[in-house]
Amino acid sequence: MVNGRAVSGIACLFWIPLALILSGCGAVATRTKFYMPVTDTLVAGNFTQAAAEFNKAKFDKKDRFLYFVDSGALYHYASEYDSSNIRLSSAENAADELFTRSISRAATSILLNDNVLEYSGEDYEILYTNLLKALNYLALNKFDDAFVEIRRADLKLSLLGQKYRDASDELQRGEASDTTGTKLDYKPGEVRFNNDALARYLGLHMYAAEGKWDDARIDYEKYLDAFLSQPEIYPFEPPDVVYGIDSGAVLSVVGLAGLCPVKEALNLRLRTDKDLGLVQVLYTDSENKDVEYGNLALPVKADYYFKFAIPKIAPRPSTISAIRIWANGNELGELGLLEDVGKIAEETFEAKKTLIYLRSVGRAVAKGLASHKLKEKVDTGDFVGWLKKVAVDVGSDISENADLRCARFLPGKIYAADFVVPPGTYNLKIEFIDSSGQVAQTDTIPNYSVTKDGFNLVRAFSGQ
Repeated sequence: MVNGRAVSGIACLFWIPLALILSGCGAVATRTKFYMPVTDTLVAGNFTQAAAEFNKAKFDKKDRFLYFVDSGALYHYASEYDSSNIRLSSAENAADELFTRSISRAATSILLNDNVLEYSGEDYEILYTNLLKALNYLALNKFDDAFVEIRRADLKLSLLGQKYRDASDELQRGEASDTTGTKLDYKPGEVRFNNDALARYLGLHMYAAEGKWDDARIDYEKYLDAFLSQPEIYPFEPPDVVYGIDSGAVLSVVGLAGLCPVKEALNLRLRTDKDLGLVQVLYTDSENKDVEYGNLALPVKADYYFKFAIPKIAPRPSTISAIRIWANGNELGELGLLEDVGKIAEETFEAKKTLIYLRSVGRAVAKGLASHKLKEKVDTGDFVGWLKKVAVDVGSDISENADLRCARFLPGKIYAADFVVPPGTYNLKIEFIDSSGQVAQTDTIPNYSVTKDGFNLVRAFSGQ
């Protein structure tokens, strides 16, 4: 509910000089331009240089999670595993610290734009801090540490539902101290993701490498179940897995391709209906113009239109369509798609999208009503009065930028395959194939030793 107290409580936000409004707009807008040159360097395959360039960027303290997770991913691609782990651990710690705090601040006042709150990370971003750390530890031959990261990833997925139920309770408690008179009836969406295929794939091979065949079998069954029970996330066949063979050795290959999705603004418009006591949320794009996105029962005293925006997950297409591996000049085969990070991002974002939507609608209505009321007061019928009304409109629009903060350098898709080969030393070549069938990138791993026992895992990445 948004009432008169909310309107009067924020009217002062708009009564500021136009120049001050314009100069302060960066506080509620997401900065993304500095990512572009780093992305170009990464896509070109200069991983170490990309990590060094990114370290020069300046981040606000409230955005420290983003710095740590993206820096950690870049150092992972550069095969600087210890440096990557330090940053990914800092990202995980920041996420744990900031989520409760950001919810508490959101509960205090609906009028705070999400951009000014501390960014605690999307659930998929936090999950991949553990999965990339597991890959780092495996590269460092630290099995125990890798197991810890897999277990932490499993625990986070098992607690996702409870995480948002707790957030709902926190918001309800916060209403008592909310001076705007705004009520958020937030019911978290269902979390349908609780079993990650990459975690299962790594786990079963680690168990097999230690001769724990029952544990490996259990993880293998969970691996298959990830695809069967979560078709929204894994709408494709699982790559074949080989372990526990009597002869030969297993070479496991994980290929990371492309970059994770980003957030884009979904621009919407609110239309209030005083007779029906209804607020309609309408699309503004040319294809769906004036089609209803949703509606809320919200009594208002006049008919108005208000602009606002919410974030949506937008995939970044990769030019890579296949990954091939060769050993000593002989083609072993292609990797299969194991994980589409974009689908995981979309699914986990659903749990909090309702909260973002409700806060944005409530804030837009409250600020919009205050804006109209203030424009009536400053309208003197002359040029000065017109300037004042423009200042109010500019301030209202600027303060409603969608929060588009997100990690930019996590992988977009993850491929995997197991190949049975005789134990020995191999010169490996991994080819990333584009959609036209051409080799877009080639990675070589000389003198790689494949043993009968142990987890023979190689990893390659292309940002294309």
